[in-house]
Amino acid sequence: MRDELRLLKFLMCGPASFGDLSGQEKVLIMRDGGKQIGVNRVVIGLLERRGLLAFDGAMLMLTETGLAAAKRANAVRSEQYKAQHLDIEMQCVVGAETIHAVNLNESPLAQIARRKDKQGNPFLAGDEFRAGERLRADYTRGQIMPRLGANWEAAVSPRGGGASGGVAELTEAALSARIRVEKALAAVGPELSGVLVDVCCFLKGLETVEAERCWPARSAKLMLKAGLATLARHYEPAQTRRHERMLHWGAHDYRPSIA
Repeated sequence: MRDELRLLKFLMCGPASFGDLSGQEKVLIMRDGGKQIGVNRVVIGLLERRGLLAFDGAMLMLTETGLAAAKRANAVRSEQYKAQHLDIEMQCVVGAETIHAVNLNESPLAQIARRKDKQGNPFLAGDEFRAGERLRADYTRGQIMPRLGANWEAAVSPRGGGASGGVAELTEAALSARIRVEKALAAVGPELSGVLVDVCCFLKGLETVEAERCWPARSAKLMLKAGLATLARHYEPAQTRRHERMLHWGAHDYRPSIA
């Protein structure tokens, strides 16, 4: 089976010449450019009987059925290779009741969250990871991501003249998301908000952030954790104030008054 797929894939690029079929057990299949493979004669005969290969003089080529089979096999192999590099998990989408398959390796923050410190504890706390994902979700819902190509929507849109993409065209949900992002970044402050946007929203790696900002090596990880801790206090204030107790400054003989 492996040799059959190998020959079909080789012939997808066009017909190839072949050596003597009555000689040795293996036949040399040659294509323009000097590329060649050795194939067992039995495999060639089997594919020919199945209608996947055809001879045209001294050339060996795929039939329409063979080309379709080669494309299907190549697509399946690509999906299998792709699946090896995915970390799929079923998650419920925030604000919806449906469950979707999510690639955990898509976000750099998810990869950082699975790292361990020297004591074996997760590098990011649960509330810090949730805060980063919440910022990313609002950033996407708010349609803040920059346009990477030409805007063809304006040419086919039935709307009248005037500037497009303004606040007036945003839906209520998108506008609310933008307001939440602005409040969150303001709570974090300008010193740490930049690295949060780069990693959580633009999905940049830590090495990329350090190179673009001319930071020392391994400094972006610490800045990111500090920013996520501040962001978590903004999103979940009740969790951070649970163990806080009120303090009062006073002299050593101070006694509170009882109303």
